[in-house]
Amino acid sequence: MLRVLSFSILVPMLTLALSFSNGTCADDPELPMNRKRIQFKSSMDGTIQEAILIVPGPTGKVQKPVPLVVSLHSWSADLTQRNALENLVHRRGWIYLFPNFRGANRTPQACASALAQQDILDSISSVIDDYQVDEARIYLTGTSGGGHMTMLMAARHPNLWRAASAWVGISDLVTWHALHRNTKYGNMIEQCCGGVPGDSAEVDAQYKARSPITYLADAREVALDICAGLKDGHEGSVPIRHSINAFNMIAKARGDQPVTALEISQLSQPGKLVQVKAGDEGFDPTFNRKFFLRRRSGNARLTIFDGGHEGIATATIAWFESHP
Repeated sequence: MLRVLSFSILVPMLTLALSFSNGTCADDPELPMNRKRIQFKSSMDGTIQEAILIVPGPTGKVQKPVPLVVSLHSWSADLTQRNALENLVHRRGWIYLFPNFRGANRTPQACASALAQQDILDSISSVIDDYQVDEARIYLTGTSGGGHMTMLMAARHPNLWRAASAWVGISDLVTWHALHRNTKYGNMIEQCCGGVPGDSAEVDAQYKARSPITYLADAREVALDICAGLKDGHEGSVPIRHSINAFNMIAKARGDQPVTALEISQLSQPGKLVQVKAGDEGFDPTFNRKFFLRRRSGNARLTIFDGGHEGIATATIAWFESHP
């Protein structure tokens, strides 16, 4: 029985496999990769939407239920974006799904809208309809704008994901707009939300509805890995405060100690914690990086690592494999 994925009642799904290209995994030239562009009907507005699908095996036939990795494009990108995670997922014989969810965040239909959220759910339902998916092992990840959407989807649909991995994501559109007002990103947020914060109650409601911070208390049971590079916000576009505040919402919902304002200030210089707790600092081989803060609350984990505005595919796949 197909699980129901919807804000409301799903209408029957339409899936059309389009043309695909044969590539190879960069890490293993002997392992062919079949990338398909698929279509499915939105159960919310009836439009035909698209996603990239990579299925295991040279023929694209799935012989038994396998995990599904849902990977989300970044803020200004769409389904044509590529990333290193494709190869790591394919080499494990898992299914890789890369939905468009209304493309770059420059229209009201994109940027965590109800339509964009439903597109992700509908794309998953489409794959479950057509392939053997281990529905107990559906994983979610994204970087930057994809991290923003990963955190939001983890909170809005906490029972769907076996684990989720959010990298350098935006947790609060109001504070991110304040940082980037009169820049490209600020203008894109305004195009999505209908104006600047404070313009009207309707505009403010859009900022709230599209911000993961609004819902993250509901992700308190999710195996959610939240990661940010220490230099982001200085050499990148999303300060580490967004990731820390996201984790803190989960910690507070669970009654755990959040990262303190003083600790956030010390790390945001960027710098180093003055008083380091056990486990805060170390080297993670799956990142191949040092980290300067690592905290846990229930199934959630926060890592501030030596880096900038980036995601690390090897650490993402390691997080998934640690939640079989």
